[in-house]
Amino acid sequence: MHRRILTRMRHLVRTRQYVMTLHAEEEMNDDDLTIFDVEHCILNGEIVERQRDRKTGERKYLIQGRTLSNEGVIVVVKLSITGKLVIITVYRIHGGNGR
Repeated sequence: MHRRILTRMRHLVRTRQYVMTLHAEEEMNDDDLTIFDVEHCILNGEIVERQRDRKTGERKYLIQGRTLSNEGVIVVVKLSITGKLVIITVYRIHGGNGR
């Protein structure tokens, strides 16, 4: 459904054209994830939801995938006006409801 956007996001990860928010770094550390887990999710996962930020109107995307150790994870990203990928947050998938 969002194949073109996901292809662009994957290119930005492969070429290291992304930034991570402080919030995403904190959540990554809290869930014992690494940047390699986050990259792996984006490179191999799928966009499961598109949202619009209430304040800015920007679109953000939830990518569901796996860590390097095959655990479920969600990475929330957006494309910035500078052309970089912004990793907003990341969290492990717990339980049966996907969150």
